Amino acid sequence: MFVLELTYTAPLDRVDAALSDHVAWLEKEYAAGHFIASGRKNPRDGGVILAAGIDRATAEKITAEDPFVRAGVCEYRITEFIATKTAPALAEYVQQLPS
Repeated sequence: MFVLELTYTAPLDRVDAALSDHVAWLEKEYAAGHFIASGRKNPRDGGVILAAGIDRATAEKITAEDPFVRAGVCEYRITEFIATKTAPALAEYVQQLPS
């Protein structure tokens, strides 16, 4: 599982100009089954996405396709973790530690 943390690198007016394309990109990735949660950080200096069922190379490819990245208004920090425990509603995402 991955935490995709984005940080804005441009003023909010430039972020907002790319927002509708970013939301369409999010919807595409949700439909593909890659994303399980997302939202803005508070204060509004970026956002967080939880991604599952992909490998690091795919996470890097997906984030590179974000319209925010293409518009030059954000950078991503990609953190992989092993979800060994979840809330019952997320039980399908439980992972086993490697041997």
